[in-house]
Amino acid sequence: MQAITKSDNSQAILWVLAGTALFSIVFASGKFAEGVASPLQVIFLRYISGFTLLLALAFRFRAKHATYRSKRAKTHFVRAILGCYGGVAIVYASANMPILDATAISLLYVIFIIALGIIFLRERISKFHWGAIIISSIGAGVVMISRGAFQNFNLSYLWPAAIAIAGALLIAAEAILIRTLSQAESPMTVLLYVNFFGIGLVALPASSTWISTEIIDNLPFLLLGPVAISAQYCIIRGYRIAKVSVLGPIDYTWLGFAGLIGFIFFDEIPTLGVILGTALIAIGGIVLTFLKTEE
Repeated sequence: MQAITKSDNSQAILWVLAGTALFSIVFASGKFAEGVASPLQVIFLRYISGFTLLLALAFRFRAKHATYRSKRAKTHFVRAILGCYGGVAIVYASANMPILDATAISLLYVIFIIALGIIFLRERISKFHWGAIIISSIGAGVVMISRGAFQNFNLSYLWPAAIAIAGALLIAAEAILIRTLSQAESPMTVLLYVNFFGIGLVALPASSTWISTEIIDNLPFLLLGPVAISAQYCIIRGYRIAKVSVLGPIDYTWLGFAGLIGFIFFDEIPTLGVILGTALIAIGGIVLTFLKTEE
């Protein structure tokens, strides 16, 4: 078995950390878009501009069309379905229950990623990895509880909560496919397929929820394409190097990045619990960085 070194883990975690930071901007776009664009409209515009950018890059480097052909087109399509509708499920849950509660439930996908990695990818992780994962998970819980998650639960939340759990499972399954595809395909191929399929999957639902047709209103969301492409590229690079069970907990850092965005743009002051929880997440991530695993 080939060992994954500490250096490999460090490099992979840095890639995924960068991708998570960039995706935090994309996730926050719904808050910036309030009253101007629906979440599906934002996602569709992101896919359109992202795919256009990828085509321009392919043309710029004069790569032959055959270079980006894949024998796993069906797998790419399934991955696009999982990611697209996993995201839609979480958006739905956030719209129909307190957003903090929906986010907390959605973070279950980190646990699902670890479980699926062990079951389907035969990944083995040590007790030290489990310790780091538990530390990061506790940190995420501290952040959510300190922000008021689950303090006002209502029976009407049961359905959206179930949808959020389903969305978390879909996103976790997508992460497994990203790991599989990234081992066999170039990052450009993976990006081209998922963005192409994403356009088709989101087009009809987006058209039915479209709000503003003014160019000036939609331009900022078109600019999200390059940001999302950069984020996807970083995550694919990370998943080529290390296990999903090691990289999954790094997604908890989204809470810290989201808190930073809230502080800068929406005057949301982080509580002591948020600061403590973020510190625990960071500690868990640092421990994972310096551990090595076996394939």
